[in-house]
Amino acid sequence: MPKPRIVSLIASSTEIVCALGGEDWLVGRSHECDFPASVKRLPVCTATKFVTDGTSYEIDQRVKAILQEGLSVYRVDAKQLNQLRPDIIITQTQCEVCAVSLRDVEAAVCELIDSKPQIVSLQPNALAEVWLDIMRVAEALCIHARGRTLVQQFQQRMAAVADAAHALPNKPRVACIEWIEPLMAAGNWMPELVQMAGGINLFGEAGKHSPWMTWEQLCEEDPDTIIVLPCGFDIPRTRQEMPVLMQKPEWLHLQAVRNHRVFLADGNQYFNRPGPRLVESLEILAEIFHPEVFSFNHAGTGWQLL
Repeated sequence: MPKPRIVSLIASSTEIVCALGGEDWLVGRSHECDFPASVKRLPVCTATKFVTDGTSYEIDQRVKAILQEGLSVYRVDAKQLNQLRPDIIITQTQCEVCAVSLRDVEAAVCELIDSKPQIVSLQPNALAEVWLDIMRVAEALCIHARGRTLVQQFQQRMAAVADAAHALPNKPRVACIEWIEPLMAAGNWMPELVQMAGGINLFGEAGKHSPWMTWEQLCEEDPDTIIVLPCGFDIPRTRQEMPVLMQKPEWLHLQAVRNHRVFLADGNQYFNRPGPRLVESLEILAEIFHPEVFSFNHAGTGWQLL
């Protein structure tokens, strides 16, 4: 059987393909696919329609302006796809702001002349659906058994953390901030990860999109621990944006601030990607919540103290 030619248009699905042992089958990627680093050699098939520099507020305004016109925030290069002749294209329907949408891909595929690829669309709204998506990719690649083994390995690693955390006292009340201006809490799989890591999640519901929240709501809940992990931001960029919060008069009165329990995490590489590295994301949370018990050596790279 010839090797399938795969174009992955989501960073998380690129990681899934590679974790399944199919990196050599990848022939194209999105502009955001950057892990493992070796995938950067692949041709890029997408681009943003807006400038990604600037503050979180400026980015939010640009995205909203495009979406209000009923447009997608990304471009799909149909000509590039045609040249790559993929057998399989992997995309998603979970969030049109986070990655190329199914609608964009279907429109591009309609322009393809030589290739009639299978479109695999992922929709990970909760942790269980991440495992289903891994299996969906494995089945499309005809490596079902490999997918099942991989999912079992991930689940076992996460269960070991969750079991150890469950027995611990003094579970912190946690606010996960997924966007800084305007404020957005973390939803989808994040509430599950917080609970599994031995914390009490204050904002956002498992399986539901990340909700907006107000500064007043954050102050009213007054969390023990605040983790800032903006979608698409690494730690240095998040740190650069933190004055937006730190300049608010009430900031110094929050108990998480007074007790030095404000952490910055790499949302772009870990928490925002519904793929294999959600396992590491859980480990990061466990280290933050219960450093006396958990040490996975993610400090400094996956998370830092503000």
